[in-house]
Amino acid sequence: MNAEELKKIAAEKAVEWIEDGMTVGLGTGSTAYWAIRRIAERVKEGLSIRAAASSMRSEELAREWGIPFVSLDEIDRIDLTIDGADEVDERLHLIKGGGGALLREKVLAAASDRFIVIVDESKLVPTLGTFPLPVEIVPFAERLTLNRLRELGGDPVIRLAPDGQRYVTDNGNWIADCRFGKIEDPASLNVRLNQIPAVVENGLFVGMTSSVVAARKDGSIEVRSR
Repeated sequence: MNAEELKKIAAEKAVEWIEDGMTVGLGTGSTAYWAIRRIAERVKEGLSIRAAASSMRSEELAREWGIPFVSLDEIDRIDLTIDGADEVDERLHLIKGGGGALLREKVLAAASDRFIVIVDESKLVPTLGTFPLPVEIVPFAERLTLNRLRELGGDPVIRLAPDGQRYVTDNGNWIADCRFGKIEDPASLNVRLNQIPAVVENGLFVGMTSSVVAARKDGSIEVRSR
């Protein structure tokens, strides 16, 4: 099976946990796409839910496919959020943000009773750090911020959009992709990164995951839970 088929399998498994009456958080990216698609199918089959999205693109998909939508300003909690990840370690800590929506994804995850992560097996790693860690920063004083990131051991590079211009998040910020090497202590690095004044948020999701649904190359599903 190819990567897209595995993402689809993992997403469809996770969507089985959605029940009538739930408020559901929609993630962002190529894996979350399959979850949104399957949720839309279940809505057409009679599932009664309302959804909130972590990005403009996911909101567009939800509305286009007929998923009832709710503003985050109208709710107090989210029952279940389904999203992908760029890396998952053995303690279910994550690196996210390859799609650029890490801040909004973290807001939804933190507000959720259950945060379900869907991946193919290539995203399962012993230790985080092979995938560059996205850090969302404000454009102001970029040089000073990048210097602080280097002091922490990262090798930051400002992300560019396909047109060669600075990639701009839905929040109007920039992304610095940082290579820290193996991240043995994600919790400590998470705190140190967020102590830099111009850092809005970073892509380390520490202790937030309820379950990981991983699709294996043979088509089997592995579920890891806290």
